[in-house]
Amino acid sequence: MLEQDRTFHAFGMEVIVDEPGRAVIRMPVRDDMTNGFAITHGGVVFALADTAFAVACNEPDGPITVSVGADIVFFRSTRPGDVLTAEAHHRVTRGRTGLYDVTVTDAEGAVVAEFRGHARRTDRRLDDA
Repeated sequence: MLEQDRTFHAFGMEVIVDEPGRAVIRMPVRDDMTNGFAITHGGVVFALADTAFAVACNEPDGPITVSVGADIVFFRSTRPGDVLTAEAHHRVTRGRTGLYDVTVTDAEGAVVAEFRGHARRTDRRLDDA
């Protein structure tokens, strides 16, 4: 999945942990990832959290699982040079629907954002995509 993910590569993300129901993704913040206030753009933080969510809910030989919704709350700003880490955890699955929580932290471990993603398992497999 990540081989085809252009955002993952363009943003310089790195997979630290990839196991069923859990993922950790790291990303350095660059100058071109900031908004008009010279802080990390919220969409960039969301993209990092969303990527960890996607890795946590998709397994190499499993069905394709997609997001049907997500929420994020921002707690602190970051700047270029900071390194952000998103850790995603599976919370619950019922039928085809799953719930995942993702915490984004800075290099000191301070919480930058909390993300909750709602996943839906499809009938498709990556080989079919």
